[in-house]
Amino acid sequence: MGLFPEKLKSFYRNRWLVFVAAMWLQSWAGIGYLFGSISPVIKSSLNYNQRQIARLGVAKDLGDCVGFVTGVLCEILPLWGALLVGATLNLVGYGWVWLIVTGRASTLPLWSMCVLIFVGTNGETYFNTVSLVSCVQNFPKSRGPVVGILKGFCGLSGAIMTQIYALVHYPDHASLLFMVAVGPSLVAIGLMFFVRPVGGHRQVRESDGTSFTFVYSVCVLLAAYLMGVMLVQDLIKLSHTVVTVLTTILFIILVIPIFIPVSLSFSSDQKAPEEESLLVESQKEEEGKSQADVADEVILSEVEDEKPKELDLLPASERQKRIAQLQSKLFQAAAEGAVRVKRRRGPHRGEDFTLRQALVKADFWLLFISLLLGSGSGLTVIDNLGQLSQSLGYSNPHIFVSMISIWNFLGRVGGGYISEVVVRDHAYPRTVALAVFQLVMTIGHVFFAMGWPGAVYIGTLIIGLGYGAHWAIAPAAASELFGLRNFGALYNFLTLANPSGTLLFSGLIASTIYDREAENQAHGGHQHLHKIGSFMSGMLHGNEPLKCEGSVCFFLTCLIMAGFCIIAAILSMILVYRTKIVYAHLYGKPSTSRIK
Repeated sequence: MGLFPEKLKSFYRNRWLVFVAAMWLQSWAGIGYLFGSISPVIKSSLNYNQRQIARLGVAKDLGDCVGFVTGVLCEILPLWGALLVGATLNLVGYGWVWLIVTGRASTLPLWSMCVLIFVGTNGETYFNTVSLVSCVQNFPKSRGPVVGILKGFCGLSGAIMTQIYALVHYPDHASLLFMVAVGPSLVAIGLMFFVRPVGGHRQVRESDGTSFTFVYSVCVLLAAYLMGVMLVQDLIKLSHTVVTVLTTILFIILVIPIFIPVSLSFSSDQKAPEEESLLVESQKEEEGKSQADVADEVILSEVEDEKPKELDLLPASERQKRIAQLQSKLFQAAAEGAVRVKRRRGPHRGEDFTLRQALVKADFWLLFISLLLGSGSGLTVIDNLGQLSQSLGYSNPHIFVSMISIWNFLGRVGGGYISEVVVRDHAYPRTVALAVFQLVMTIGHVFFAMGWPGAVYIGTLIIGLGYGAHWAIAPAAASELFGLRNFGALYNFLTLANPSGTLLFSGLIASTIYDREAENQAHGGHQHLHKIGSFMSGMLHGNEPLKCEGSVCFFLTCLIMAGFCIIAAILSMILVYRTKIVYAHLYGKPSTSRIK
């Protein structure tokens, strides 16, 4: 009789249950990715122009990415409390916007709307931070797959919520705002006691490979199913009953991963006690490290500082021999007192950094700027996809928002998997995969710029894959180069690349060019001297918003973003060159690793 309660406790404490619950939470956490669907109804209801919508988009990106307060509260509050705060922010922010759009509340100035969008989307930072911190701590040896899958489900949430929206009330576009306000909050409250770090075994188990393969299979099935459903719904008018069946199947696919913690917890061949004892012994050995071992580590850091740069270019056997000789000389000199071993002033790459220590490193800024240019250009497309598709003659932007969400999901899952193969099998810097995806994104921007028939479909595919890969590769690379101890702070700083990028691309470039072309079309292509004054008057007094038609609306913007993606790829390759030796030490074979 006592066996089942023990199994139930084991199930609740299973780290795979936490991972699955985090996947479900992330399925509703990508609130910002629906901005391309909700911005048209906000624009038409409040008579905004494109520049005003762009400002709301920047406020959304700031709310989505400014997580400094989130990091502090996650340290002060229990994680369930942090999720509760996030749910409240989401409900208040987007709930108020919904009341304004539907006429149930009085209209507010633009700056107040920006504050509401910021507050509502900021709830997403709590969902993301709690999910990532919990699961990275539970799976410290599988950072690439864990980050890729969790960020993937966050990216897919736009397509998931769009499908549920089609079930609830498709003709009423304002109802999507209501679902954005209520749905994620309810899910976060329901899962807030499940998503947390759990004690016990955290090393790689034999079952982990099979479990991750199963999750990857579910991810591919989910993406393929959603893509098929979205295309069918776009081409064929389906009855409400058929939509209900399709949405029910979607929920079943999302529930399937729960099979992993159930099978692991309730199977009869558990080896947890032995594994836990081995883990405890290894932890005690690590804690009981002698002062001599610490001195050895200091000497080894001296080897890194004193070795000539050309040493890294030698063959592995010769490099190992030279390092051993240098190490021996330093040990001897230190023992004789001829050389005073200098104290380390900070950690080396691959060790634990604080955010302040990371901010003075060139590698950190290379990663940040590359992320800003690459992901910022991708997010600009996502935020403006409604207006972009309408300018090219498509009346229903929701299909493209859903499609780019699906490709975003596959990009994150695939980016995490591919970059993990790069580091595990080849001991090569993870950011080489980032450079490849950034070059691919260049092609996607060119397709959008040209506006060829069907270019929107191809562009959403390429941009979605490339943008998604950024948020699987960059956080994992940051954890490898700057450690896991302060991963939450490092991750939340890197997320500032999104609002910084959209402020540059969307707030300054895309919106300005769009409104200029819209006004030119409204005046028959003739320039007027009072253009600037009338435009500012329209912003202040809410005149009828102008619409731009044709590929010219985003032609120059997309070409500029294509150029910046090339620059981002160059920066990523510079980071690859600078960190090759770090990854060789972290993932290389014993013959190429540092001698201990």
